[in-house]
Amino acid sequence: MYSNKKHFDAWIVVSIVLFLLFLLFLIYPLVGIMKQSVINEDGHVGLGQFVKFFSQKYYTNTISNSIKVTLAVTFFSLVVGISMSYFYSFYKLKLSKLIFTISILCCMSAPFLGAYSWILLLGRSGVVTTFFRNNFGFEIGNIYGFGGILLVQTLKFFPLVFIYMNGAFKNIDNSLMEASANMGCTGIRRLFSVVLGLVMPTVLAASLLVFMRAFADFGTPVIIGEGYMTFPVLIYREFVNENGADFGFASAISVIAIIVTALVFFLQKWASRKFSFSMNSLHPVEKKEARGIFGVLIHLYCYAVCLIAFLPQVFIIYLSFRKTNAAGTIFLDGFSLGSYQAAMNRLLVRSITNTVKLGVFALALIIFIAIMIAYLTVRRKSLLNDAIDTFSMIPYIMPGVVIGIALLTAFGHKPLKLTGTFTIMLLAVVIRRLPYTIRSATATLSQIPLSIEEAALSLGASKFRTLSRITIPMMSSGILSGAILSWVAILTEVSSAIILYNNRSITMTISAYVAISRGNDGMAAAFAAILTVMTIISLLIYLKVSKSEDIRL
Repeated sequence: MYSNKKHFDAWIVVSIVLFLLFLLFLIYPLVGIMKQSVINEDGHVGLGQFVKFFSQKYYTNTISNSIKVTLAVTFFSLVVGISMSYFYSFYKLKLSKLIFTISILCCMSAPFLGAYSWILLLGRSGVVTTFFRNNFGFEIGNIYGFGGILLVQTLKFFPLVFIYMNGAFKNIDNSLMEASANMGCTGIRRLFSVVLGLVMPTVLAASLLVFMRAFADFGTPVIIGEGYMTFPVLIYREFVNENGADFGFASAISVIAIIVTALVFFLQKWASRKFSFSMNSLHPVEKKEARGIFGVLIHLYCYAVCLIAFLPQVFIIYLSFRKTNAAGTIFLDGFSLGSYQAAMNRLLVRSITNTVKLGVFALALIIFIAIMIAYLTVRRKSLLNDAIDTFSMIPYIMPGVVIGIALLTAFGHKPLKLTGTFTIMLLAVVIRRLPYTIRSATATLSQIPLSIEEAALSLGASKFRTLSRITIPMMSSGILSGAILSWVAILTEVSSAIILYNNRSITMTISAYVAISRGNDGMAAAFAAILTVMTIISLLIYLKVSKSEDIRL
């Protein structure tokens, strides 16, 4: 007998639940920030906060400061990253795996730790500065301000370009290179007229990634910027102003930050569509021997860049074993474990425990939600699922400080008061890292033929069994490729955590930042060294397990 009963579709329930979660934990906080931004100092609704921002040069300069330094960082990151990747992809370099490994280690460390290390090296009382002053009688320059931010962020972000471009250069067909050589186009001329044209979509994607991360970086400019005020630092200082937090003004600046990054995001999307094309490598480029003076120069260039970029991490570990006074604040002659003892007395165990706990819970949630959203957007297209996909990308264009303020504003009071809890820290890192993992999972699932799932269903497997036993295992390479990298990003999260933490939920990154901001150099070095070692171990495990250079960041 024919039944008119409709089968229960669990995926509709999943879609509704995810949609409601995004409404509660993303859209509601954003609406709260927008609402707060139009409340004037007298309590009335208006645009007074925006008028205040645009009417004073001190505030508007922060926009130009952020854009100028971010554009400079993006440009130099592209120059260094593309040149490194070109040499790596087209020539047989000695110690090439070491170059690749160090590049990954450099790009996944906390940016402000690099800033702190460079201050200890090139600051007013830095090791290198003091050496030149005492032995040669001259000053080597000022590490602070625009130049310092540019140096630290370029060394931090050029590996992102390097890693992206490696994949793009591998997709170039060797026949195109041979054809250009036959027409007399070789060397630098071929790089600019042929090669870069073929990989332009990847160049644009890498540019956006560097721009977004550099623009949103809070730690580097607050440590090394001094008088060079950037947008994220201004937002933070207005929110935690010692004369009283100005929630309305901080919210208005946050809205402006979202608009600026959104404009850049859509501009990049437009440019990507304009230059979009597909390219398949039937005959991958064969690496040539790097011989003669040219070979020596490119080896020296790659080694020098890696050495300079990795120097801050090595120097931090070295400093952590220097002898300090009892408080762990001042370095003395000799070596000891005093800095680690001082850190033990300053929430070291709690910081490590919270960091690991936060990473494990956040990573589990990120992977689970990313799989669900990827399946919904690829396999079950609908208006509701398209809305979920759109919502999931919103944090991509939001600086971490803005996410922190939005969550604190929304959940700092009843009925859902989460201020100072582990939960609100967890929400922040999940929201921040989710867009990247979703894109990775979606790209992987899009390459899996639907016919495989249909075959399993036709053989009597349930939809859930098909997903868990067939689809997810086939997605595992894409999921795992982002898992440890997401873990490292969670370990080094600072911009949203600095707004949300307290002593109960403090993490290693925040402990290091607090020690640096208070001038406790020895203790800061110990926290930073442990965090650096945790990051290095995580990434070495990733490289060992994945055995791949195709990294989704």
